[in-house]
Amino acid sequence: MKPESPHKKHRIFTGPLDFGLIIISDTRHREIQNGAQSSDETARIVENMIKEAGHKLVSVSFVPDEAEPILKTVNDLMGKGIQVVVTSGGTGLSPRDITIETLSPLLEKKIPGFGDLFRFESYREIGTAAMLTRAEAGTYRGAVIFCLPGSPNAVHTALSKFILPEIEHIISHMKKRGKDTK
Repeated sequence: MKPESPHKKHRIFTGPLDFGLIIISDTRHREIQNGAQSSDETARIVENMIKEAGHKLVSVSFVPDEAEPILKTVNDLMGKGIQVVVTSGGTGLSPRDITIETLSPLLEKKIPGFGDLFRFESYREIGTAAMLTRAEAGTYRGAVIFCLPGSPNAVHTALSKFILPEIEHIISHMKKRGKDTK
């Protein structure tokens, strides 16, 4: 009988995690500011997937593609004890896409494998355009941040294939102290 893989024991559900979602989009932010209901589909997708996985989406924010509101929102979520932050938008190559430039310097420990695997899976779905995303992940103030493209499909792919299957494993590693790494 083959012994259980060490990473499988970290996938045991340990209780609901609190997620925060930040939609980074001038258009979506303007809709909210003007009192309209946002045309964004991502929040609904994220809420359903997180709930189905047994976790809680406790905050959804719409911010413009500007560094100050992005940083303020992330730090507000940290102050509320959010364990997982998902951003959607601002990871492309246009001049207004500044999510990575804004958040990457905050990341204490980057998770480069996330971006690599996300781009690989995206390549399988959308072809060479996948290289245009700068999706990234890392830890910040006891939480993990995932920076995703603004496409609802991209967010669905990231959550279903990478984030939700591994989030318990990631959080368990973040909570380890000292030399106890087994």
